[in-house]
Amino acid sequence: MAAIELTDANFQSEVLESNLPVLVDFWAEWCGPCRAIGPIIAELATEYSDRAVIGKVDVDNNPQTAMKYNVRSIPTLLFFIDGQVRDQLIGAVSKRELQKKLDSLSQSAT
Repeated sequence: MAAIELTDANFQSEVLESNLPVLVDFWAEWCGPCRAIGPIIAELATEYSDRAVIGKVDVDNNPQTAMKYNVRSIPTLLFFIDGQVRDQLIGAVSKRELQKKLDSLSQSAT
């Protein structure tokens, strides 16, 4: 399962109204670190398909959502529970670090 493509149009329904924890990767095609963590995001989307929603927002094509969450550097990774930002990571981070955050959010969401 691939990460969900999030847009200005579907962000509300896919992220803010989700019953599961959500990891949102704000990225751009031209961003080297974003491309570096892309495969990790895809792996997490498969591994956490029953426990979390994993999505990606292309900041060039969806500027409203990026502005709303003050995304100034990419990649920016926001973690949501019940429509609220609960955590944030900026820059290319390890898969293990993302797993720890997702596991922590999954436990606090139950």
